[in-house]
Amino acid sequence: MTGRLQGRRAIVTGASRGIGAGIAQRLAAEGAAVAIVARTVDEPDRGFDGTLAETAHLIRSAGGTAVIVPAALEDPESRGRIVAEAERQLGGPIDILVNNAAAAIFQPLRDYPAKRAHLTFEVNVHAPLDLAQRVIPGMRERGEGWIVNITSGTARIRPVEPLARGVTELDADIHGTTLYGMSKAAQDRMTAGLAAELNGTGIRVNAVRPRSAVATAGAMTVASSMVGSQWFVPESLEEMVEAVTWLCDCAPPYTGNVEASLDILERERITARDLRGRPIAKEQNA
Repeated sequence: MTGRLQGRRAIVTGASRGIGAGIAQRLAAEGAAVAIVARTVDEPDRGFDGTLAETAHLIRSAGGTAVIVPAALEDPESRGRIVAEAERQLGGPIDILVNNAAAAIFQPLRDYPAKRAHLTFEVNVHAPLDLAQRVIPGMRERGEGWIVNITSGTARIRPVEPLARGVTELDADIHGTTLYGMSKAAQDRMTAGLAAELNGTGIRVNAVRPRSAVATAGAMTVASSMVGSQWFVPESLEEMVEAVTWLCDCAPPYTGNVEASLDILERERITARDLRGRPIAKEQNA
């Protein structure tokens, strides 16, 4: 551990499990005091493992600082209390905001329910912007800050492939992710726009996605029945978290970027560490 985030206060949304929980643990291991946000406090959601209480325990047992801020990101009133409550519990303004929470409901766009579409955009677009707007004044006053949005490769437009002879419908390259990808494309545009508006203030705004996907338990629960496990090209949780950690301490000129986690690690020649910031032991050859 380098302690490079010592003295900083961070908010991580969607921190009850998966990537969000991993990010919160790693930021705390590097010295940040972390406010972890989700709906699931001490009773797991149906079909999902992980709670804020469990994440907090992991952080505290490793010597880190974590406070719990329960909130529903899709509810403007609920999420409107996040920043103020995090600042109250952490004892000061927020230095780092990681917008990790996401709504991912996969099904074909042609009959996608309007209610689900509104929920997806509320969580994936409006909530990250809302939280960013609430932390920006304090960051501007101090002359520095880090906002990291967790995005997805589904935001990229893929060409429509010709149908093979005898095939009447082809959605193998879409997997029902179009609506989710639309919301993430909007989040990417928000990242670029905020970065441009805040350029020169010391606030870095970036977005990072897995190169393909991180096969967390939650991701597999949501998607595996529709797309199959073969969709998840191997990328470890630690690699994704390492890239996010780097973005939470990047230098002021580095802003407005939307890129893949493994691209960051390769370019910066970074070796991923475990969630406590320790070197990962290499497997011994047989």
